[in-house]
Amino acid sequence: MFSYSFSYIAQQFINGLNLGSMYALVAIGLTMVYGILRLINFAHGDLMMWGAYLALAVVANSFLPLGAAVLLPMLAIGLVGVLMERLAYRPVRGAPEVAMLITSLGVSTLIQNGTVMTLTAQPRSIRLPAGINQIHNVSGVSFSTLDLITVSLTVGLMLGLTFFIRQTRLGIAMRASAENLRAAHLMGININQVVMTAFLIGSALAGVAGFLWAAKFKTVEPFMGFLPGLKAFVAAVIGGIGVIPGAVLGGYLLGFAEVFFVGFLPPAYSGYRDAFVFGLLLLVLLIRPNGLLGADTEERA
Repeated sequence: MFSYSFSYIAQQFINGLNLGSMYALVAIGLTMVYGILRLINFAHGDLMMWGAYLALAVVANSFLPLGAAVLLPMLAIGLVGVLMERLAYRPVRGAPEVAMLITSLGVSTLIQNGTVMTLTAQPRSIRLPAGINQIHNVSGVSFSTLDLITVSLTVGLMLGLTFFIRQTRLGIAMRASAENLRAAHLMGININQVVMTAFLIGSALAGVAGFLWAAKFKTVEPFMGFLPGLKAFVAAVIGGIGVIPGAVLGGYLLGFAEVFFVGFLPPAYSGYRDAFVFGLLLLVLLIRPNGLLGADTEERA
C-alpha cells in the first residue's frame, strides 16, 4: 500500500495544472475549428512548433523583452493560421470532409519537412532568464515562476476568449455557425470571416502554447508539436469536441490524469503514460460517445 504526504500530492496537482494548461490552449484551437468546419486540423500541433521556434528566436535576441516571446508567436502564428485557412482549407471547403482531413495531413507534413529542410532536425535548447526558472517553495511544495506564468497566462487568455465568444457580435456569430453553419449563412453571417477568426484565435493560442512548452522542456525541434497536438485532440474529444468549455475541461483532465499516472504508480509504469492517455480516451468514449460536455447530434441540428 502506497503512502503519500500532503506536500507530494499538492506537488503533483501543481504539475498537472501546469501540463493541463498547455493541453487546454492547444485543444481550444482544435475544437474551435472543428466546431465550425468539422475539420480535424492535424497541422495545429505544427503551428505550436513554429511558435516555439519564434520564441527561441526572440529569447536569443537579448535586446527584445521577454514578453515579446509570448506576443510575437501569438501574433505571427495567428496570421499563419489565417493564411493556412485561406490557401489550403478554403478551396476544399465544399468537398467531402475526408478531403479536408487529407489536406490537413498534407499541410502538417509540409510544415514539418519544410522546417527540417530550413532549420535542420537538430534539437535546440532554449535558455530563459534566470528569474523565470526561479524555484519557490511553500510548505514543501515547489513551483517555478514559469509555472505561475503558465497558469496565469492560460487563465487570462481563456477569460478573454470567453468574453469574446459570449459578448461580442463576431463571437455570437461563431457560436451560431458552430450550431448550424448553413443556417448561419442563410441568416446573413459572413462565414468566411467567422472561419478566419476561428483560425486566427486558435492558431494564436497554439503559438503561446509553443512558447510555454519550449520553456518548460527547454528544447525545440521540428517534430515537437506532433505528440502534444495529438494529446490535445484527445483532450478535445474527451471534453466534447466542438465545445470550447469541453476542450478546457478535457485539457485539464488529461494533464492531471497523465501526471497522476506517473506520480502515483510505480516507476516501472511511467513509460506507459501515452498508452494510458489513449486508454482514457477509449474509456470516456465508451461511457460518453460525444464527450463529457458534448451534445448529441440531434441537439445540434
